[in-house]
Amino acid sequence: MPGRALAVRLSRRPLVRGALLIASLVGLLLILRSCVQMLSHSMPSQLRVAALAIGDLAVCVLVVLAYRGEIRLLEGREPRELRFDGRVMQLFSGVLVGAGLFCAVCAVLWEMGVAGPAGWQGTGGLSVTAAGALAAAVGEEIVFRGVLFRLIEAKWGTLAALVFSAALFGFLHGANPGATAASSAAIALEAGVLLGLAYAATRSLWLPIGVHFGWNFTEGGIFGAAVSGGHSRGLLNLPLHGPQMLTGGAFGPEASVIAVAVSLFASAALAYLTVRRGNWRPLRAAAPGSRARNGVTS
Repeated sequence: MPGRALAVRLSRRPLVRGALLIASLVGLLLILRSCVQMLSHSMPSQLRVAALAIGDLAVCVLVVLAYRGEIRLLEGREPRELRFDGRVMQLFSGVLVGAGLFCAVCAVLWEMGVAGPAGWQGTGGLSVTAAGALAAAVGEEIVFRGVLFRLIEAKWGTLAALVFSAALFGFLHGANPGATAASSAAIALEAGVLLGLAYAATRSLWLPIGVHFGWNFTEGGIFGAAVSGGHSRGLLNLPLHGPQMLTGGAFGPEASVIAVAVSLFASAALAYLTVRRGNWRPLRAAAPGSRARNGVTS
């Protein structure tokens, strides 16, 4: 079969396989998001919000299907890390974890006098914020954890995958509005490490997608804070006052030392769970021809 022959050839060239996966998925994401923006702007103003929300949900579905199809073609296997079975429930667990972690950040900032009184802003635009946050979570987790982390781990082990993918994740967020060297380091430590370990602990992308969405939606959609430099209109208005190391400045509370501390605490729990389940892979576990060569387990 042509597809299996291609998978066999690419199995000897993991860097080529990874580059193909990343390039195709990122390209698809950019094209789809651009199409959604253009189509929504062509709609009457009263339909624009609904068009944006529906378009972003369609992006999620198409990117998931594209990843599953490319894994079958390029790796000659079933994409167990993103299969439609009982593991999908991890998505909802992740949403609760992500939301809970950001609420914990807000609670600490409130107790420290950094977060001000919350004012109600209404539900306008909430569907767009939710759909956009989900599209970002699906796209970023598939690229960074589904491809980058998984393939690096298969060759060099979990620690190398965690360090490299987290550092790159933080570095690329340096292009966002309001970004600084401190905010990039914060994103690497809190999101890069946390989401990488969420994948390693479960060998499923559904949990990191849920955590990613839950954190971002709670941050922007509930509390109305800046999300990685991008401003959102949330249900509440929770202004932050104080030093930048606590508020995160223009980048948002993700760059706060409190957010880093809360996330690292959760990361420690996930690291323990990863080791306890036997999912932590040292360098020697990535030997050629092993069952874990593609970074997944059954």
